Amino acid sequence: MDLIDALCDLSKSKLSPIISIDGPAGAGKSTLASHLENSLKSHFSISLVHMDNLYNGWSDPFGQPFLNSLQRLTDSHTSGLGCEIPHYNWADRSYGASHPYSPAELLILEGVGSSSSLIRSKVTASIWVGISPEVGLERVLARDGDGISKEMKEWLVTQEAFFINEKSEELADFALTT
Repeated sequence: MDLIDALCDLSKSKLSPIISIDGPAGAGKSTLASHLENSLKSHFSISLVHMDNLYNGWSDPFGQPFLNSLQRLTDSHTSGLGCEIPHYNWADRSYGASHPYSPAELLILEGVGSSSSLIRSKVTASIWVGISPEVGLERVLARDGDGISKEMKEWLVTQEAFFINEKSEELADFALTT
């Protein structure tokens, strides 16, 4: 059985399923999320949420605003309701307008911290996408530009501490390496 079939079966077996795709920056989580969305959309209505929109900036990405948004999204999803979540504006370095999320049969959470222990009991399947920090950094800088090099080097330390504290990789249901 391949990953898509396994995720489809797991999601069909649970009311309001949630899939989280976690791992270091640059690992290919967004690419995988897009592939899953395209592969599973014939079976489910899907809401895909990128953690980049929820982080509380560079200095406190996994702080209370992030956790509040993650909790609200998953609570709303499991209740079959829509919600509005403020998105972080990286250019302004503050939260901007709220974004509406409509109810869907399947919620896919993509990004660093998407398998947070805060919501772990609600997650149907968690996927870890691993990559070496050096290669991940190269990919991010190639994609987003060298202008964020300083912030990304600090991000690597912040995300690693988060992963260790949360046991993100060890507790994942599926592990992929890029």
